[in-house]
Amino acid sequence: MPAPGPATETIAAISTPPGRGGIGIVRLSGPQAASIAVQLVRLPSPLEHAHARLAYVLDETGDGATRAEATRIDEALVTYFRAPRSYTAEDLVEIATHGSPVVLELLLRRALELGARLAEPGEFTQRAFLSGRLDLTQAEAVRDLIEAQTLTQARQAASQMGGALSRRVGPVKQSLVELAALLEAGIDFAEDDLDVTPGHEITRRIAALTPPLDALEASFARGRIVHDGLTLAIVGRPNAGKSSLFNRLVERDRAIVTATPGTTRDLVTERISIGGIPIELVDTAGLREAPPTSLDGSLEEAEQLGIARSREALADAALVLIVLDATEPLNDEEHRLLAAVAGRPAIVAVNKSDLLEKSKLEKSDPGKAEPEKFDLTSSPRAECSLPVAYAKEPALDSRTGGLIALSTSALTGEGIAALREKILALATGGAAAEPGMLTNLRQHQAVSTALAALADAAKANLDGIPHEMILLDLYRALWALDSLTGQTTPDDILNLIFSTFCIGK
Repeated sequence: MPAPGPATETIAAISTPPGRGGIGIVRLSGPQAASIAVQLVRLPSPLEHAHARLAYVLDETGDGATRAEATRIDEALVTYFRAPRSYTAEDLVEIATHGSPVVLELLLRRALELGARLAEPGEFTQRAFLSGRLDLTQAEAVRDLIEAQTLTQARQAASQMGGALSRRVGPVKQSLVELAALLEAGIDFAEDDLDVTPGHEITRRIAALTPPLDALEASFARGRIVHDGLTLAIVGRPNAGKSSLFNRLVERDRAIVTATPGTTRDLVTERISIGGIPIELVDTAGLREAPPTSLDGSLEEAEQLGIARSREALADAALVLIVLDATEPLNDEEHRLLAAVAGRPAIVAVNKSDLLEKSKLEKSDPGKAEPEKFDLTSSPRAECSLPVAYAKEPALDSRTGGLIALSTSALTGEGIAALREKILALATGGAAAEPGMLTNLRQHQAVSTALAALADAAKANLDGIPHEMILLDLYRALWALDSLTGQTTPDDILNLIFSTFCIGK
């Protein structure tokens, strides 16, 4: 990645994804962008700022062929943006052709022959940042928008690109600068014995800075989930209907489902979106103590490996969906499983509710009382007919360690909508969407550092520490917030951030 500084080279790259497509774009930026572009195509009329011009891509590779005799191989739309009124604040040209890789590579190769340099990953956006067109949070949002997999992610990235996070940070930085200026003034007039900024005023001003930063730091809980998504492991005994529920949530037959227990031997994963939150579902092999044995009496190795991977997926997942069979009592393994997820974000889906209702209808007796609801905390060896309460509405039984129990049927779809709602609520922790959320660890660390520095400044003020020392903490907070938007971010961090972009962006 080139070192930050004034751009003296013209860069070029294909800025659309690799492969064939309806449209492909070659982008050039730098002092020679326009002069190179007019040599790449035949333009019936001169380039004009912010206007598209119809042009022709020519085949000039034939022996003895002149530019006038060259064959047209494609049409193109050429758009020119004059510095500083462009994305990079430099002269910028975009040549849009039909998305043939052959034509795009021809244009790029010619541009390099005419003096352009192949752009590094993210170099267009880096130049936009270095020229002041974008701050660092907006530049990061460009990458997030490109990588967005859900509409919610795209909306979040668009909000960041519009400066939502910068607008939240701006007033805090301004107040922090004003407080630092007051202390500096007090130091300047110390010889005149003027107490320009009394201690109670410093305390008040620092206290006013903390709440907006606390709220910003708290936004990371949801912002990170919107940005990165979560993993949900579906676990339970064999033949409880895990794969069927998996297919229902995915809304297609992704996992193989049979009536034979132990059909799923390996992890099956699929990424879905629930309420705009990306969630990776992991369908696991059924958990049981003693898998069936082979002819020689040894445990079946494939199922043993599947169960081991299921336990790994259970340990790694951010969310857990425990699937119980409505027609079977809890066994020892299920009791241990429920105990293992105590304190973790988990939901219990009591599946095959359609079979339970059918059984009730077949055995209905007007004079017979309803079956007693089963307590998940009862003895593992208790004899019972039902594993949990089968209320039609979601039930939260505090005696089960706070696990949410839902009645579902993968066959009929009963309870699936409610299950999606509970997964979403569990994933977000009830945190509401808001503009300008923190979406990555770098941003979160910057705000956390600023809060810690303000706390140190407040303590130093209460302890009667000289203002010169308090200023050090205030400037540390200011530098942390500056690093959030990029004003004081070291070059190596900038290069690392932009190197994760696509070439041509």
